Amino acid sequence: MKDTSHHDERIAQMTFASVYPHYVTKVEKKGRTKEELHQVIAWLTGFSEEKQEGLIETKATFKEFFRQATINPNVDKIKGVICGYRVEEITNTLTQQVRWLDKLVDELAKGKKMEKILRD
Repeated sequence: MKDTSHHDERIAQMTFASVYPHYVTKVEKKGRTKEELHQVIAWLTGFSEEKQEGLIETKATFKEFFRQATINPNVDKIKGVICGYRVEEITNTLTQQVRWLDKLVDELAKGKKMEKILRD
């Protein structure tokens, strides 16, 4: 297992608002929609679209963002590698949550069917 401690504090202080436009660009460039992105974020966090927009406006850090989230009980089904790390092996809770989000956005951008992304 790789040590992610050098990333953990940086990720905690990063704002959701700073990353969100990159998520939108990534999925739209691959023919997916902002609405699908919001659906994926809602599945993971329980946040409505309005709540997501509010967190962007207030420039919530990922630490604040995930502190307010109600994590989907099926997140243990998210498996694989993102940014060189196997998501199921990340030991820092916040870093793992951010990487879950990255993984879901990646799957959306790669054209995976929504039913497969939303592991219910």
